[in-house]
Amino acid sequence: MAKTVLIIDDSKAIRDMVAFTLQPHGYQIVTAADGAEGLSKLRADQPALIITDLNMPVMNGIEFIRNARQDAAGAGIPIVMLTTETKPELKAEGKSAGATGWINKPFDAEMLLTVAKKLAG
Repeated sequence: MAKTVLIIDDSKAIRDMVAFTLQPHGYQIVTAADGAEGLSKLRADQPALIITDLNMPVMNGIEFIRNARQDAAGAGIPIVMLTTETKPELKAEGKSAGATGWINKPFDAEMLLTVAKKLAG
């Protein structure tokens, strides 16, 4: 059975690139354009892995992670931040919120696939 990956990013191009990277390797993709939509998809689709941007409208990535970690549906699911932000204090805030990892954009497809395999199986 395919593992589901939830991709949350306000950029359709990024959502499409991540999907393009992971789908050929058997991952089922669910997407959301912001953290609020991501929470709904988290509850509905029960992903094995979540990849989220930081800077998004409505609900940013750190707010999403905090909300996901407080929701029973988000307990134990690996959440990776995929963002252009590189500031150590933001990485620390993400980790404190419950992020499992951090990947900088532009991302390396092989590295993203390796992370997905390690965290989602």
